[in-house]
Amino acid sequence: MKLKVIIACTAATFATSGFAEGDAEAGAKAFNKCKSCHMIVDDAGEVIVKGGKTGPNLYNVVGRAAGSVDGFRYGKSTVAAGEAGLVWDAETLAAYIPDPTAFLKDYLDDSKARSKMAKQRVKNIEDLTAYLVSVSPAAAEMAEEAEATN
Repeated sequence: MKLKVIIACTAATFATSGFAEGDAEAGAKAFNKCKSCHMIVDDAGEVIVKGGKTGPNLYNVVGRAAGSVDGFRYGKSTVAAGEAGLVWDAETLAAYIPDPTAFLKDYLDDSKARSKMAKQRVKNIEDLTAYLVSVSPAAAEMAEEAEATN
């Protein structure tokens, strides 16, 4: 219950701060498509969404460098993007999810870049990214920093 309150508060914060413009609750439903490959498990080991292990854990994905979950074997291009400075936020996730390989080719300016993740058909990417923001406590820090500079 406590986590649901935190998620709701975080989602509300980002809805007003420009970090996510969708509906996190609707995004939780959209995440059902993602959980065949991804799980969401917090740092304390509490399972938020039980899912597959083909993809990395998406807890705290917003604010995290691409290709940086310890113990997960990413493709070379994803790791290279992280090393080049790619940090996930709602905007970059919204661009990446529908066509990961095209995103990496553009980001790295490398026609040979590839992603291990397949293209995803997501009806409302804003809702999905709002949900990912809501399960990313690091995003709250990003919002506070952005607000402090405004």
